[in-house]
Amino acid sequence: MTAEAGPVSTGPSVTDLVTRARNGEQQAWDALVERYAPLVWSICRRYRLSAADADDAGQAVWLHLVGQLDNIRDPAALPGWLATTTRHECGRILRAAYRTQPQGSLLEVTDIPGGQTGTAEDELLRAERQAVLREAFTHLPPPCQQLIALLIEDPPVPYAQISARLGIPVGSIGPRRARCLDKLRRYPAVAALINAQDRGNDA
Repeated sequence: MTAEAGPVSTGPSVTDLVTRARNGEQQAWDALVERYAPLVWSICRRYRLSAADADDAGQAVWLHLVGQLDNIRDPAALPGWLATTTRHECGRILRAAYRTQPQGSLLEVTDIPGGQTGTAEDELLRAERQAVLREAFTHLPPPCQQLIALLIEDPPVPYAQISARLGIPVGSIGPRRARCLDKLRRYPAVAALINAQDRGNDA
């Protein structure tokens, strides 16, 4: 990621797309599907569904969304809703397959070594968090987008270069970074993820 290109833009926000889709705009609905289909598909892959079953799960997820679009109170949390719904659909398909197959012909979830199961769950969580963070990033003010883009460069950009590129004192980079990250944490979907993690830690 480079700063010369200016703030990152990924098109309309999910809130804007959901609002327009609710109003019957097909283009907005198509944009939602295009943006989040990779998330849905990646979850199906983690459940090791066949291509046909993954297609069925994906279609069911989007059908659920059509029915629930007006009931989603916080459009910014849509990625999390899609991930949860996809997991439910994948589980439903696997349970149905288990009931129709001879005993012992399917791999039980409990037969998967704990390390592998944990890894899959961790990767799913990372995918969900990345989708949420990308969405939240587009809502930051342009100066915050530029600063964060420079701070996450690989290899790291020295503070002196960041100061020169953005025209701000080196001493103000740290405080500005803190303020920008605070804005990121307050984004509804990110705040929901943080609260969910905190509840999990308290359990």
